[in-house]
Amino acid sequence: MKNSILLTGALIATQGLTPMIEPSFEEISTSNESVQLPIVHHSAFQRGERLEYDVSYGWLDAGEAIIEIKDEVKKIGERDVMHVVGTGNSKGTFNWFFKVRDRYETYLDEEGVFPWAFVRDIHEGGFEMQQYYTFDQYNQKVKTDKGKEFEVPLGVQDMISSFYRARTLDLDGVMPGQTFEIQSFMDNEIWPLKIKFLRKEAITIDHGTFDCMVFVPVVQEGRIFKQDEDMMVWVTDDKNRIPVLAKASILVGSIKMELRSFKGLANPVAMH
Repeated sequence: MKNSILLTGALIATQGLTPMIEPSFEEISTSNESVQLPIVHHSAFQRGERLEYDVSYGWLDAGEAIIEIKDEVKKIGERDVMHVVGTGNSKGTFNWFFKVRDRYETYLDEEGVFPWAFVRDIHEGGFEMQQYYTFDQYNQKVKTDKGKEFEVPLGVQDMISSFYRARTLDLDGVMPGQTFEIQSFMDNEIWPLKIKFLRKEAITIDHGTFDCMVFVPVVQEGRIFKQDEDMMVWVTDDKNRIPVLAKASILVGSIKMELRSFKGLANPVAMH
């Protein structure tokens, strides 16, 4: 779970590796007239969106992060889905003591913004893990590649789809201190991802100045972050709601992620 929280918070995702686990959609139930799947009306993102970030660990240039929605049309059963691909690569001197080669994929329901399948293939130092989850949203179950099955709430998210679902939240009239919760399934357990709104402010990075909303994740003490507000995320104050900057003080140092480039956004960006 520690790796899950850290990677989700930092949006560790860059392209380049072939997944060890090839998704198979044949076992996914995609029809049940007695169950009404969630519908999310939004214009926050679209196919072809690509976000690139530079990631630093302390004073080290640690890696880069890219997360994108493939510009392709896919279906699972009769449902239109968006194929999101991400991988995380360390670089430079950081490779000498902690080499990272991670890949994530999610197949996101276009209408309901929830996952049907999730792939995780991570290589972090000497640690390796492969996961493949299928989300039976109609029967509210998650099945793993290890043969396990878990009951989950309808519309439950994975660690990547949660990022996109958060971008669709209704933030009209949001007040400082207001908290939002997204139910996510990570590492064989249901984890409530909670984020708290702090304030609005303009922030300047190398790429320019952006009008932003500032959020913090609400997490358990002693897991990754020392305190609830040891990670802060600046998100554009526009319809895209893309992260511009994230700073985290963790148990063994600090991480910063800064937007390097973007393309394929669905809306104009709040940039000076």
